[in-house]
Amino acid sequence: MVNLIERFKELEPIKGNIDLAIESIINCYKNGNKVLIAGNGGSACDSEHIAGELLKSFVKKRPIKEEIRKGLLSMEDGEYIADNLEAPLRAIALTSHMGLSTAYLNDRDPYLIFAQQLLGFGDKGDVFIAISTSGNAKNIIHACKVAKAMGIKIISFTNNHGGKLAEMADIAIKAPSKETYIAQEYHEAIYHEICIRVEEYFFKEDR
Repeated sequence: MVNLIERFKELEPIKGNIDLAIESIINCYKNGNKVLIAGNGGSACDSEHIAGELLKSFVKKRPIKEEIRKGLLSMEDGEYIADNLEAPLRAIALTSHMGLSTAYLNDRDPYLIFAQQLLGFGDKGDVFIAISTSGNAKNIIHACKVAKAMGIKIISFTNNHGGKLAEMADIAIKAPSKETYIAQEYHEAIYHEICIRVEEYFFKEDR
């Protein structure tokens, strides 16, 4: 597999932070924690995309735990279920919860919606992937403040300026463009690389 920097040589200056993000997410999962993700607009779609790559097989086979498989085999259709399920890497897109989001947006400050969900879903030792191309989205910044208060590590995805978000992040990934759509194109390539390398750490066999 051709790695990210071979395909996008302009990402070489931020390779170190990409590697740190991969290491942080691996350590998060090794410690029994999870990844939370949030963004606005196109970055909201990226949040869902990242969660999707982590929660099921991406490029590697992911057999489920043997004790779960054994429990399923005693049930009707258990073998079929066991053979088709894939081991997840736990991830929650904070953009997904329509009932909670609409209730909170109606009752409280809309800019605190991700902060509220982070408070509800987050635990010390988790990782928060915070995506704001400008680096200044209020709802993402407020969520990062909650993450810091809770001991949740922040990995930011922004444009080349970074804004307030990059300053707050433990690991700042700044796409090398000021143009939103170009920065978002780099974001997708970068988070695909992150998901591939995290998966490769925990699962060895190709699909």
